[in-house]
Amino acid sequence: MKKTAMVGEDTDSAIAPSWRSALVLLDDDLRRRGAAQRTRRAYGADVEQFVIWASERGLDPELTSPRELRRYAALLGERRLAATTVARKLASLRACFRALREHGVVTQNPVELVGAPRRPDYLPRVLRAEELAALLDRIPARTPLELRDRALFEIAYACGLRAEELVNLDVTSVLFDSEELRVEGKGGRTRIVPAGEPALRALTAYLERGRPPLAGRGDEAALFLSKSGRRLQTSDVRRRLRVWARAASVQGGVSPHALRHSFATHLLDGGADLRAIQEMLGHSSISTTQIYTRVESARLKSAYRSSHPRA
Repeated sequence: MKKTAMVGEDTDSAIAPSWRSALVLLDDDLRRRGAAQRTRRAYGADVEQFVIWASERGLDPELTSPRELRRYAALLGERRLAATTVARKLASLRACFRALREHGVVTQNPVELVGAPRRPDYLPRVLRAEELAALLDRIPARTPLELRDRALFEIAYACGLRAEELVNLDVTSVLFDSEELRVEGKGGRTRIVPAGEPALRALTAYLERGRPPLAGRGDEAALFLSKSGRRLQTSDVRRRLRVWARAASVQGGVSPHALRHSFATHLLDGGADLRAIQEMLGHSSISTTQIYTRVESARLKSAYRSSHPRA
């Protein structure tokens, strides 16, 4: 299948006009709902792959039935795409037909009648408290970049932030008086997250001794800056975390999301209420947060099997 760069761009003459209009409606709908550009781009790429397939078969939006959508999903499966990828593409199509229905182009959303492939059970990587201490303490915090990295990953773990949320923080996002951070999450939702003393100390050191040399005479509002004084990218966060994980000899894949998972799991271990964890993570649904109860259950079962004489 062909890939696209942006929603609604005129990238392929094989796309029927009705589907071009659908792509524009999708992007307008996502923009109205506060979706980030990265999300709009991903949805558009997924849907455009389908509309090229549908256009080649003379299939307009109003004629698309669940049967055709199942054929398309089966084709994706034949190409050995992961179940999670197929489910994501169907979710993108569901959003597209939702926009078409709201504008009266179709009378129903046919994707609602298409079952998503079963996703494999997934338990997130969780670092032990001692592993996290070794990782964070390994960052010496002497140079501006070290001060930045120490503050960056202290905040990532202390507040359970996504990589994109970390790089979107501004200097004004830090509320020192109340020991909190103002975080812009998915869908443009803002939440206030408490930050611990070690993270705030690391931030203070970075703001006093690390950020000024990186910022120079620039007026960049971003909290975390690159060595050229610009806002960090999520790829920078992942790369720097890999560097420090290797330095601390932390085994296994360590990603910003692993720090987020560890944050939630350690809160649950400490007796935090699941609803409170949901609010701090910025999950719109409690069902998303409940994966951490599965993690805890799996840990307890493992301990039982390895310790009980009649397990």
